[in-house]
Amino acid sequence: MTTITVSPKFQVVIPKEIRKKLNLKPGQKLQVIQLGDRIEYIILKDIKDARGFLKDMNTDVDREGDRY
Repeated sequence: MTTITVSPKFQVVIPKEIRKKLNLKPGQKLQVIQLGDRIEYIILKDIKDARGFLKDMNTDVDREGDRY
């Protein structure tokens, strides 16, 4: 577990190993959420990056006989 310090300006630095694993880039936006006594950061991605992510999804669905 890595420990970080809050600066006098209330800034934190995301450790290099985590930035590399998450492929974070300068200027990238993160959403901050407080959950009880925790702070969570969620990477905001452009909707264009989601294009095609379901292309290999199996769309075969068993339907009941009276439904079409």
